[in-house]
Amino acid sequence: CRCCGDSRRHSSILYNILRNNERAASPERTGPRRGQAFQGCPCGSRRRVALRSPQVACKAASAVLVKTLRFVQNVPCFQELPLEEQLLLVRSCWAPLLVLGLAQDRVHLETVESAEPSMLHSILTTRRQGAQIPPRGAAPDRPHHGSGIGGQHVPSAGEIQAVKGFLAKCWSLDISTKEYAYLKGTVLFNPDLPGLQRTQYIEGLQREAQQALNEHVRLIHRGDEARFAKLNVVLSLLRSINANVIAELFFRPVIGAVNMDDMLLEMLCAKL
Repeated sequence: CRCCGDSRRHSSILYNILRNNERAASPERTGPRRGQAFQGCPCGSRRRVALRSPQVACKAASAVLVKTLRFVQNVPCFQELPLEEQLLLVRSCWAPLLVLGLAQDRVHLETVESAEPSMLHSILTTRRQGAQIPPRGAAPDRPHHGSGIGGQHVPSAGEIQAVKGFLAKCWSLDISTKEYAYLKGTVLFNPDLPGLQRTQYIEGLQREAQQALNEHVRLIHRGDEARFAKLNVVLSLLRSINANVIAELFFRPVIGAVNMDDMLLEMLCAKL
């Protein structure tokens, strides 16, 4: 951990060199100020993690993605929308729908902390990259901001914990097949997306999904008046799920850099 290293790390040559430079630049207090307690490591949620068995988890996630898009294709109201709007809806919600599918199929995620490059390795790598000066007049390389996963984003422990926490929340509620279907319908038909033409129609479909969920809960869970609110909490938790994290976690380890938009379009147009 970079924040709470032990005495062995503090005795390293590189650490002492950097620490001496820091002390020369500004005086350092040797302990906490009066009334101030030591706090826990602030970088715990930023640790890099990876799947313990990426091949197994990625295969399961791919199967769930196929089932999810098959579910979407079988919704009659969805098929009535123009292809452009179908793709716009799927692009915006494929990750939440996938995580809902993982919860429904009870796919467990086992993760391990991945090795983080040392400070010396980072310095040497940066210098080596800086030595490659582009020819005069050539434009410097700029980061790619496409919607695919070409630009690598290594998931942190906090981001993975958000996914695992969501799965645990769903499993604790023992959500039924019908409830999952209504939740997916609510997520799929999002009228707030920019670029949609039939916003009122889509808003009506989302409202119908919510009403159907409410009626189902009142019929099946008559003694649990808070269940509908609990299921809406599940929907709110989905907003914390990052699509780039899902793509990096489940697809990059197996198929490498891929444009999710292209893959979704191909799968949406295919007969799954």
